[in-house]
Amino acid sequence: MDVADGDDQDGVANTCWVSVCPKGLWMVQKKQIQSGSQHKVCDPGKVLSSGYKPRIGSLCRVRVRLKADMNDARHLVKGDEPDQGDRHDAADSPRCQDSVLQVMLGDLTTLRLGEGHCDVTEACVESMNAGETCEIRLTPVNGADMLNSQPAEEICATVELQAFTPGKEFWQMPPGEKWEWAMSHKERGGERFRSGDVWGGADSYSRALKLVIALFGCEVDRKGDDIQEEKVTDTEDQTQLPTVNQLQSTKAELHSNLSLCQLKLKQPARAKESATKATQLQPGGAKAWYRLGQACQMLNELEEARMAFRQLLKLQPESTAAVKALQEVVSREKQTNAQLGRRLSKMFS
Repeated sequence: MDVADGDDQDGVANTCWVSVCPKGLWMVQKKQIQSGSQHKVCDPGKVLSSGYKPRIGSLCRVRVRLKADMNDARHLVKGDEPDQGDRHDAADSPRCQDSVLQVMLGDLTTLRLGEGHCDVTEACVESMNAGETCEIRLTPVNGADMLNSQPAEEICATVELQAFTPGKEFWQMPPGEKWEWAMSHKERGGERFRSGDVWGGADSYSRALKLVIALFGCEVDRKGDDIQEEKVTDTEDQTQLPTVNQLQSTKAELHSNLSLCQLKLKQPARAKESATKATQLQPGGAKAWYRLGQACQMLNELEEARMAFRQLLKLQPESTAAVKALQEVVSREKQTNAQLGRRLSKMFS
């Protein structure tokens, strides 16, 4: 997310945004330090002009290096710098919680733009030309490691985009290909969450939701309250698209999964919003009602939490988790009412 754009005193373009990393949210400041020119891309015989930039699906050959004066921050970045001649595919190096930059340092690494493997690096290269180098400075939001509540240090590095293959603009993709991208993010979100990378899971689920919402401009038919799907002009690709019911179920599942990540990240207000959307899309989704109740509990909105857990019990009468959660909410309500009663009695005594 871009939060600022401008030029420094030397006329060099600067950009700032907040990026999602395994260690939490980091403010990234980017400055171009070397301009690109015409470079051959990885497809033989094809040349891209200096004005062309990577698109979704582009295979980008990049090199990330820490600046010499920031060597004391190496423990925040995965691994030591390998030999300069080596090359790696970023897909072979899964995200891990003790890493901010998700690529091998000093190495030529291949990233597929749009996969969300490294949010920082992808955000850099999508606005770069082949042959360009930029400098990035990463500062932890709130100044702390959000996983361990420990002070985190600033990181300074350079990102070089050596070459890339042609990709596609989102509007150029057939609907089936867009759907495949959305489902790949959904699957990757589950893998990241199960591995303990909650930030990465939330990022992948968010990317999937954005793609689904952009692909299907769904609106409610006020007569029948049915979700009506926009017409698809590419008839050859229609067979790859989900049905309206599958679409609605997928969107609900993504909102529910995102809510779970937000609960784990102690973001109850966002978790409540996501869970509410999931219950609206799929009222029979038990997990979404449970997560809505949990979020309301964390926000001390006990009446809404009680209603959510009661709805869950209607769907799953034998759910011990729902029974226990409801009992806890009722107990907290009694304590709150008792405290209020004592305060009122003191006021009028």
